[in-house]
Amino acid sequence: MGHYYLLDENMRECTAEELHSQKKFQYAAVLTTLEWEAEWDLFDLGIDLDLDLDIEGIHNTKAEVNYDSLTGSFQIPDRNNFQAPPACFAFALDEKGVVFIDNSGTAEAMIGEIKRRKHWREPCLERFLYDFLEQIVETDLPLMEKYEQELNQIEDTMLESSTKDGLIRVNEIRSDVRELLVHYEQVIDMTQELEENENEFFQEKNLRYMHLFMNRIMRRYDSANSLREHTIQVRDLYNSQIEVNLNQTMTILTVITTIFMPLTLIAGWYGMNFRYMPELQWEYGYPVVILVSILIVILCLVIFRKKKWL
Repeated sequence: MGHYYLLDENMRECTAEELHSQKKFQYAAVLTTLEWEAEWDLFDLGIDLDLDLDIEGIHNTKAEVNYDSLTGSFQIPDRNNFQAPPACFAFALDEKGVVFIDNSGTAEAMIGEIKRRKHWREPCLERFLYDFLEQIVETDLPLMEKYEQELNQIEDTMLESSTKDGLIRVNEIRSDVRELLVHYEQVIDMTQELEENENEFFQEKNLRYMHLFMNRIMRRYDSANSLREHTIQVRDLYNSQIEVNLNQTMTILTVITTIFMPLTLIAGWYGMNFRYMPELQWEYGYPVVILVSILIVILCLVIFRKKKWL
């Protein structure tokens, strides 16, 4: 059964008959697609919104201005799991009120929160829409702060040791933030349509609520964009750490190779075994070669240390 509300100082639930018979209050209603098909003409919205409305086919958040109404849809990502299917529902509004067409119960839950928490000195459709839109982004700031803390911890861990586990989580956060940014862009476009007030459904003095929400969503967008840049910085840090570790490894290998080059030369030289090589028959030849090899190693290490290669 549909839910109907009058926008009084507190949202007041009413019957469909009371909503359609009264003229004093603006309203909000939540209907399923079947209920909308049965009742759409009672709302006198001046439109023929698609009676075969496919809620599952909604792919974005948008608003469209019609001759005597404003229609659109919401696609709200699940903040707990951005990979889960988003909540989707449609809406239609004019100067008398707004109707949400929703099979998921999302719009009803959001209105329930407004009904429970809000008390309006000057009730109006514009203030209701502001509170409704605010419900969509209300938990985003704590979510982004949580992501920021995670990225800081991953960054600290990467400075100590390069681990791919942290990079996997960074990529997950980056994907979530990308979803948020796309969602914000769509909400910004929809809010701009509301701000335009092309059909003059909203009172000029109440458009401040649309401006206020626009400022808020723009700040959220900027915060999400900064968070996305942070994920890129952390990925760059990971790549830098990998390069540093690789350079250290190459330095060690170069030092070892450089030390053994003169030793290899000595071994190769005396490995020729020519008959008249005097050192081959010399009693102290073997210990002298060992001593010379040790001195060469020490000399190389001293030079490398002085050059700060070690």
